[in-house]
Amino acid sequence: MQIIDGKAVAARVLEECRDGVAELAAKGVQPGLAVVLVGEDPASRAYVASKEKTCLDLGMHSVKHELPAATTQEQLLAVVRELNADPAVHGILVQSPPPPQIDEAAVVRAIDPAKDVDGFHPENVAKLALEDPSGFAPCTPLGCQRLLGEYGIETRGAHAVVVGRSMIVGKPMALLLMAKGPLGDATVTVAHSRTADLAAVCRSADILIAAVGRPGFLGDEHVREGAVVIDVGINRVEDPARKRGYRLVGDVDYAAVAERCRAITPVPGGVGPMTIAMLMSNTLRACRQQMG
Repeated sequence: MQIIDGKAVAARVLEECRDGVAELAAKGVQPGLAVVLVGEDPASRAYVASKEKTCLDLGMHSVKHELPAATTQEQLLAVVRELNADPAVHGILVQSPPPPQIDEAAVVRAIDPAKDVDGFHPENVAKLALEDPSGFAPCTPLGCQRLLGEYGIETRGAHAVVVGRSMIVGKPMALLLMAKGPLGDATVTVAHSRTADLAAVCRSADILIAAVGRPGFLGDEHVREGAVVIDVGINRVEDPARKRGYRLVGDVDYAAVAERCRAITPVPGGVGPMTIAMLMSNTLRACRQQMG
């Protein structure tokens, strides 16, 4: 059984980004990422701070807009329009989830697709489905695909089962794995909470990708001997023995399935670090594309 080390792979991606930023700096160009946060959600604040720190560490231009929880839809859209027009900003993301008065889909549609480094704009979703390389794929599934490549896991002809059908992970993950070419050409099944005999479907997978957001949801009965398991879930469960009062676990019962796997991502330290790394990679690519 091989543990897939997301921290190590993310570090390699960030080093590639650092080299790319230095190469652009020599031409007088600095990639810029803008993050917009509405409200005071602690997890979102921590995530935004981590993005800002990574940007600055790589030598990227970082813009952060922290807006009060009472911000209106029009006020938020005005910020997005301002960032769309800013030539120093090559990537824009609005941290999810926003407060209930905000129409998140409308905000995503307002972002310039060329700056949509989260890959959620309908134009980028369409480009992903059409296998148009000029678009941006969402960072988490892109990170999962990179992990498979770094560990030499063959996707061509493999049966991949993606458990979860969100636009953030499940659907784009399936599209990436189905696409023609390296790290694609897989036969993909998308399963979810309504799938009949989910355990049997999961056991048919050479590559099982769990993205359901439920701690330990997939167990011993879901994983066959020799499967590769990519666990996207990051769930907090109470643990009085921990100083913080909780611990992080995945959507897969790691202890129950790890020994039978060919390879598996741990939680934490698996997919999680890849998301920010791929965000930086997307921002660098957005800058290059906008510079021509």
